[in-house]
Amino acid sequence: MSELAPGGNLPLPDGVVTVRVPGPFDVSALLTDDGGKVRDDGDFVFYNQPDAPGVRLRGDTLTVDPARLRAGVTRVTVAVSPGEPGTPLSRLPSPTLHVGDAGGGPLARFAPPRPGQETVLLLAEVYRRGDRWKLRALGQGYADGLAGLARDFGVEVDDAPAPPAPAPVPGGPAGASRPAPAAVPPGGGTAPSAPSLDPDGLLGPVNQARTAAGSPPVSLDARLMAAARAHAAAMAAADLLGVESRDGVSVYQRVTSAGYAYLTIGEHLVRGPRTPAEFLAYCRRTEAARRVLYAPAFTHAGLAHAGGGPSGDTYWTAVWAGPLTPDGLARTTADVVGLTNRERVRAGLRPLAPDPRLAAAAQAHSADMAARGFYSHTCPDGGRPWDRAAAAGAGRRSIGENIACGQRSPAEVVEGWMNSPGHRANILKPDFTHLGIGFAGGGRAGTYWTQLFGG
Repeated sequence: MSELAPGGNLPLPDGVVTVRVPGPFDVSALLTDDGGKVRDDGDFVFYNQPDAPGVRLRGDTLTVDPARLRAGVTRVTVAVSPGEPGTPLSRLPSPTLHVGDAGGGPLARFAPPRPGQETVLLLAEVYRRGDRWKLRALGQGYADGLAGLARDFGVEVDDAPAPPAPAPVPGGPAGASRPAPAAVPPGGGTAPSAPSLDPDGLLGPVNQARTAAGSPPVSLDARLMAAARAHAAAMAAADLLGVESRDGVSVYQRVTSAGYAYLTIGEHLVRGPRTPAEFLAYCRRTEAARRVLYAPAFTHAGLAHAGGGPSGDTYWTAVWAGPLTPDGLARTTADVVGLTNRERVRAGLRPLAPDPRLAAAAQAHSADMAARGFYSHTCPDGGRPWDRAAAAGAGRRSIGENIACGQRSPAEVVEGWMNSPGHRANILKPDFTHLGIGFAGGGRAGTYWTQLFGG
């Protein structure tokens, strides 16, 4: 049986597989195409809709039969949420995924880093690669419940209050009941009115500026807007400008707590402008600020301001981000491997070969640092690089590790490592033959990188 780390992959045998998550959780699944979107609400399998072609939910177990999936489905994403809606997963036992074959034999186990304030966690996805099916461990969370999950996958969810007397849950404990979110097909039904995401009309001028600079437009994201509002309000209340406000929470932690998992991130934190035009002028004033405003990698934004603090000044928060996707993460880590090997070739050394087991251990460490808010080669529970490598199944005689935080791109992080004698020594060590890369967003620093070397 394989023990998976976040980002780890496992080839699946032909035929039916079972996915079980024991504990006080609701298990759900979303059936999507390669673009990550459902066709309609029939592709959302959960306790009130437990069957779809090729997928069946019974209690805590999903049964997936790839041969019976509807045409066009290439991914089945497995998620868990607390059985009691709204409960942060941090208050419950850590969910553990158990994967088995058609006969019940164990194939894999995945225990993600312990969640924080998330109320929904994406645990894994069963996906098609060529003519074979594989399983990938995820461990990404949402703080806004099934609504955030369904929104990202293309299902509209109406979180209206439940009826006064919801029906008992089949198979649940006596007297158990849950409010059932009503899934509405995209473009169908009538959605309740919502406040404008852009009350200041800032998005239009922002996208005009980006277009003039040759960058694609961004769209406002409700999660990023919530994070921006919370951070602007915290700065105004404390009359203190900074990435981390006086309450000890960074703007990046607000983003991930709101349910947005990112691959790229940027921010403008500004004190003083009184109008949207003045704020945008600030964002275009210096080369560094313009670089963030015009970055082509950003696809979403959150823009907010707050006042009313002791000084009466206005505090602005703009968060710019690109979402974390499996393909995007793969490209980012491959870029780090390529840049690392370029340095080795320049030094007359052989390039390092990618090692998926080292990569799984490196990814797990980056995710753990972001989730638990530490920055060290030693985990809070005492685990060290060679322990993580061994747990991932990497049978290397020698192990080395570089970590970094705060860098926003593969080029920036490799340059930083090369400018540090200790990290440079690992990159250029002749005895190392293999390499794995990990990346995670969040925490106090915003980004966490891990290089795990083996020889």
